[in-house]
Amino acid sequence: MHLSEITHPNQLHGLSIRQLQQIARQIRDKHLQTVAASGGHLGPGLGVVELTLALYQTLDLDHDKVIWDVGHQAYPHKLITGRYSRFHTLRQKDGVAGYLKRCENKFDHFGAGHASTSISAALGMALARDLKGEKFKVVAVIGDGALTGGMALEAINHAGHLPKTNLLVVLNDNEMSISPNVGAISRHLNKMRLSPPVQFLSDNLEEQVKQIPFVGDSLETELERFKEGMKRLAVPKVGAVFEELGITYMGPVDGHNLEELIATFKQAHKIAGPVLVHVATVKGKGYAIAEQDQVGYHAQSPFNLTTGKAIPSSKPKPPGYSKVFAHALVKLAENNPKIVGITAAMATGTGLDKLQAKLPHQYIDVGIAEQHAVTLAAGLACEGMRPVVAIYSTFLQRGYDQIVHDVCIQNLPVFFCMDRAGIVGADGPTHQGMYDVAYLRCLPNMVLMAPKDEAELQRMVVTGVNHTDGPIAMRYPRGNGYGVPLMEEGWEPVEIGKGETLRHGDDVLLLGFGSTVYPAMQIAEILSEHGIQATVVNARFAKPLDTELILPLAQRIGRVVTLEEGCLMGGFGSAVAEALLDADVVVPVKRFGVPDVLVDHASPEQSKAELGLTSPQIAQEVLKAFFNKTLSSVS
Repeated sequence: MHLSEITHPNQLHGLSIRQLQQIARQIRDKHLQTVAASGGHLGPGLGVVELTLALYQTLDLDHDKVIWDVGHQAYPHKLITGRYSRFHTLRQKDGVAGYLKRCENKFDHFGAGHASTSISAALGMALARDLKGEKFKVVAVIGDGALTGGMALEAINHAGHLPKTNLLVVLNDNEMSISPNVGAISRHLNKMRLSPPVQFLSDNLEEQVKQIPFVGDSLETELERFKEGMKRLAVPKVGAVFEELGITYMGPVDGHNLEELIATFKQAHKIAGPVLVHVATVKGKGYAIAEQDQVGYHAQSPFNLTTGKAIPSSKPKPPGYSKVFAHALVKLAENNPKIVGITAAMATGTGLDKLQAKLPHQYIDVGIAEQHAVTLAAGLACEGMRPVVAIYSTFLQRGYDQIVHDVCIQNLPVFFCMDRAGIVGADGPTHQGMYDVAYLRCLPNMVLMAPKDEAELQRMVVTGVNHTDGPIAMRYPRGNGYGVPLMEEGWEPVEIGKGETLRHGDDVLLLGFGSTVYPAMQIAEILSEHGIQATVVNARFAKPLDTELILPLAQRIGRVVTLEEGCLMGGFGSAVAEALLDADVVVPVKRFGVPDVLVDHASPEQSKAELGLTSPQIAQEVLKAFFNKTLSSVS
């Protein structure tokens, strides 16, 4: 059977180990070819091919449910659930999503973009199953990195208190070093401990002891100690932790041995209550270059399969915002030992790996634990340190309660640096940085800024580090800057709450925030071609607004346009409209940003065009709304 013939995972039933190994090779080939051509996550999916095939051979996927933690380890799942023929469209507009989506496929039982959610969701489904009196298996597949997330640990703790709720958790461990000998012994002891004869003897012995007159009760405590001692002999240290929490532990199992995986999963399905199967895998398995650089090949832009090297751009690109941010922070930290950079398992993505390499004592990686990162930063700030929390906009949402209670209420000087703010492209709705302006602007004591380009970002890094009156946040987009001249050091901070006027005109006021400032200049150029002169302001701050600059301009010009790359509801445009209303400046306001919709995966340019947020589209709308110009009159 060829992979292309598999449209339903139940077609794996009855296939031999040799046939499954052939399909595993085909999955890896398709996976590598697709990601090499269009980019995407690489290492995670390559590591779980055998795990996926073995698990699915032991399940009836017409009824049973598998919940994947973070969709980027589920590419093999997508390839055997009817998406092979469209897999070449991965992460492209109207193509296969890079993450799991319930609306995309009936086998995607729970959407997953952020980590550490699978066990909670699977336990909820298992409880619903039992309440309804239904019979099906529920499996959560979670990576070892995701176990650093508090939600996963909370769910494990809850599951351990439900001994009658059948739930299988598969721990995909691609980091822990396991000695082959110790692993073999522990696997053997686990098989013995969980085998029906030993389980029968153990239960029977306990029952027989209880029946001994005058003695049974007194021996019950000793018997429990004996059983606990046997348990500790039979499981490795990591397994003992799960056993203490009330979860039956099996493993570690070789994650690339189909025979052993299938046998283990079959045994696990027979055990009542919550069970955890510990599977040791190799991230990037089957592609030597990815195996050797597991961090670098977690995800890749298009690359050459033979060399593993990224396909170079046709023309040089300016440095990315993340790189400029990291460079500025390292320079400042070299002269200020109080600066501490904090990441939640995204050192490379945020650029903080540069700080780790240069100043490891001023760098902290908390794992996938954004809540902890925020409160840890609050604790550092209490002791006079200058914590810089670099987290993607979409992931900072997970620490919102801590931002409110532990930072803002206590007015602590924590600097939040929100990478990937705005429309991010191929990762889709789970990763779009749409909501940070709205969810931070409403918080007392918070300052919120965004640079127009990479040079202004350098100055805002200084601004954030120097701001000691309370919390401050900076948002900046994914991708490259504009190629403006950069300074190596000596950056001047930006005055809090002060914008700048970039262009003067009497017909319309264009207020840009962050990544929309340069488009505002383009819009002004288009309008000037039609005899309309615009004033363009780089607001710099969504909070506090530069009302001393904006209000007089709005009153004098009489037409206001706000531009932002984020949700309109509660965003920068809302802030401007509120300020005008509060000051009794009654002028027409046209807001441009992301409406109340989820932005699906596509290139940023495609998304902006679909949302009507390109410079020509906005110019057309401004002409139509304020000057009664027809759309066709705009070139």
